[in-house]
Amino acid sequence: MDDRLQSSRPPLVLIANDQEWAARSLESILGPNGYAVLRAYTGRQALEYARSALPDAVILDSRMSDLDGADVCRMLRNDPRFGAAVPVFITTAGPADRAQALAAFEAGAWEFFSEPLDGEIILRKLENYVRAKREIDRVRDESLLDQTSGLYNMRGLARRAREIAAEAVRHHNALACVAFSTEYEVGVGGRPAGAEEAALVAAHLGAIFRRTGRTSDVIGRLGQSEFAIIAPATEAQGARRLVERIQESLAATPLSVDGRQRTLTLRAGYYAVSDFAEEAVDAVEMLLRAATALRSTRAADVQAPGGAVRAFDDVAARAVQ
Repeated sequence: MDDRLQSSRPPLVLIANDQEWAARSLESILGPNGYAVLRAYTGRQALEYARSALPDAVILDSRMSDLDGADVCRMLRNDPRFGAAVPVFITTAGPADRAQALAAFEAGAWEFFSEPLDGEIILRKLENYVRAKREIDRVRDESLLDQTSGLYNMRGLARRAREIAAEAVRHHNALACVAFSTEYEVGVGGRPAGAEEAALVAAHLGAIFRRTGRTSDVIGRLGQSEFAIIAPATEAQGARRLVERIQESLAATPLSVDGRQRTLTLRAGYYAVSDFAEEAVDAVEMLLRAATALRSTRAADVQAPGGAVRAFDDVAARAVQ
């Protein structure tokens, strides 16, 4: 194995195959070459392990007792928890025809092998793919962007907040931070939204925020269902107007899930100052205060006037009463 892979944790490969001899054959190739192996015996078990263990690569048998390898691959490719950068190999017992190979590649597999397997070829390809996957992981971890929504992540928000704050100090400008979430559960039957639905909501909100926000606004994702906008030259009244614009845009742009139109309900909290140079807080603390105000709206009546939007100063005032 490549020294760059050996220097970190051993790459984890998930093997899903209900044929014991075939799985052991693959394991005997991978284990001595520095790979950790996780075994699954059914397609559904492979889905569960892939989502929880987050392997560096997956090798699926094309024919398992419950699901085809191509079906498992397709489900994983559609799952935001799994990721498009994870290499998936599909193997099949005996000779394979062109239709099987095309089905595997259409499902998102990177390689399709028929038996007898060439262990040296599998090792070389796996090494190259895992190296590329880990480089993508490294870049993503160091990135300032959230992959699902296309907005800044928390690291990016914090960096941009400090940059905007420095400008606000120099010019004695107003500054506002507004945090948002949606309490609408896109899952049906009262169950929480699944990972795919949560990703749809995040992407939808990201598009709404980009379309509604000003060029000067910095928009990011605080967590799975929480977002924030840092708005330069914006006081409290402007922060509330920003929330109103986004609410109007959400109402005019329903989210389509499984062919059904669903309108998202917004909650928001904000912290705004008229002259940031005169304040005793930094920009990151402003973000935290906006998030605190947002979370306090969960106990508020969303139907009451202003119940879905709350200022941090109001939260602080209630806390000392």
